[in-house]
Amino acid sequence: MMSGIVTAILMVAFILMFFWAWSSDRKEEFDHLSQLPLEDNPLNNTEKNGDENGHV
Repeated sequence: MMSGIVTAILMVAFILMFFWAWSSDRKEEFDHLSQLPLEDNPLNNTEKNGDENGHV
């Protein structure tokens, strides 16, 4: 009996999280996050200013 209640609660939580993640309110944030790997990383400029970053 108790395991059935826990299963039902977890299933409802999963469905709520699914609809939260796919809501149209989250689209702009997900679009921005999807572009992060393609942007330049300003901390990864060891060739230009290696001395400033502690690299010789």
